[in-house]
Amino acid sequence: MSALTKLRPWLAAILGLVLTGLGHLYLRRWRRAALWVLLTFAVSALFVPAEAFDPLSSGAGIPPSEFAAVLGKLVPILAVSFASVLDAFFLGLRQAAARADRAPVEDAEESAATVAEPDADTVTCPECGREVDADIDFCHWCTTRLDEPTDR
Repeated sequence: MSALTKLRPWLAAILGLVLTGLGHLYLRRWRRAALWVLLTFAVSALFVPAEAFDPLSSGAGIPPSEFAAVLGKLVPILAVSFASVLDAFFLGLRQAAARADRAPVEDAEESAATVAEPDADTVTCPECGREVDADIDFCHWCTTRLDEPTDR
């Protein structure tokens, strides 16, 4: 397992902390990211009173005496955001495990990109198995370099 594969779940979680759904976008789960964002908006519309956003949007600092009250009103949004971070982390773990479970390639020459046909304009990525344009030196699906063998 490469170092990047080990970091993907953590990076997805950190990105999810920055913005709800961003970790899912990093993992290329577009619909799931959109669902988390929509769920956050729905929860804020249904369960958070409109006046809870006033101290945040005023630009002035929140007095320490009111901070706990404002934070208490925003708990539903924070709970959905935290659940999104956990989902992105465990999704990243699942993707890393799926990559690690793939059978290692026996020969280093087989791990390099293979041309489907001699006259073809596409090659097959050794990492994800998708067809890629032969003119580029990386897979645009999984970002694996195609000009050198991959280490397994």
